[in-house]
Amino acid sequence: MLPDKDGPGAGGGYGSAQGEDPSVSLFREYLRLRTVHPEPDYNAALKFLDRIAEELKLPMRKIEVCPGRVVSIMTWEGMKPTLKSVLLNSHTDVVPVFQEHWKYDAFSAFKDAEGNIYARGSQDMKCVTIQYIQAIRRLKAAGQRLMRTVHLMFVPDEEVGGHKGMETFVKHPEFQQLNIGFALDEGLANPGEAFTVFYGERNPWWITVHCPGSPGHGSRFVENTAAEKLRQVINSFLDFREKEKHRLNTSECFTLGDVTTINMTMVKGGVAYNVIPAEMDVSFDLRIPPTVNLQDFERQIKQWCKEAGDDVTYEFAQVGIPAIGFSPMNRTPILLHDHNEYLNEQVFLRGISVYERLIPALTSVPAFVEDSLEKC
Repeated sequence: MLPDKDGPGAGGGYGSAQGEDPSVSLFREYLRLRTVHPEPDYNAALKFLDRIAEELKLPMRKIEVCPGRVVSIMTWEGMKPTLKSVLLNSHTDVVPVFQEHWKYDAFSAFKDAEGNIYARGSQDMKCVTIQYIQAIRRLKAAGQRLMRTVHLMFVPDEEVGGHKGMETFVKHPEFQQLNIGFALDEGLANPGEAFTVFYGERNPWWITVHCPGSPGHGSRFVENTAAEKLRQVINSFLDFREKEKHRLNTSECFTLGDVTTINMTMVKGGVAYNVIPAEMDVSFDLRIPPTVNLQDFERQIKQWCKEAGDDVTYEFAQVGIPAIGFSPMNRTPILLHDHNEYLNEQVFLRGISVYERLIPALTSVPAFVEDSLEKC
């Protein structure tokens, strides 16, 4: 094993090595924490994040979503805290290593003569965690004020499916209180000059439309019934379905992933043959491609409900937050989950500068009509 060029022995010291950027030293310190499955040292990560929160003077919330599984959240409150917030999400765990296939200790954060830092998690995704932190540190030091609130979230167990992490947390009231309108999460390295941005496959929307109406006896012509409104809603959704199906069938270049599919999946209402119901519900499964503006599409749904009659409303059955997968790692081979995972220190440092520009841009997005704590 070659000696670390920035410190004595493999990996160097835990402090800032001579001539090394403090952000790189912090990154390497975090990489040395053995948050590796099957027994990740989450306590070490929590202790590390507590120290960071204190340095940044940001409040830290901890929610134990399952025994031994804690979601940590640092919050930088914006000047307009009622607006939808921006989430910077990362996970603290890393996948196992087969040390015999590594050139260096996978948890030494060894840096070679070219500045390549070898460690499990260097790409997936401890780099992004520290880049978020250091970008926020720079912005605060420069006296920057953000319009929207930013939450830095650190979740456990992502590498094993997130069942005891984010999957459980999104069902907690604490998650809803974060009022998230947009999220950044991890992406992939790119061996070329470009940065790779993942904006998703088709977005699933499960929607139930509630149609209230005048009740009455089944022998009469009652006006303004729930069924009349329900018919109008169904027609609007299924007419759009036919248009999308026609687009798919008449285009030579379209695939199913290029169009919006809509299917009516459930209808509910009524108590007896001779009683006109006071409310009827219809549910749809929609799969929306990433080329569709989601806010415009939701406005279309609102219009359909308005056209159907008074007091027709809708609700989503699942959490739906626009998100982008992005890790600012160009000029880097894709090595997440692979042997000898590494990231060059200069690529890492450029990533901090990217987030330093990106975070203020995201938090400066103007408010929309829907951009409030209340869901229509």
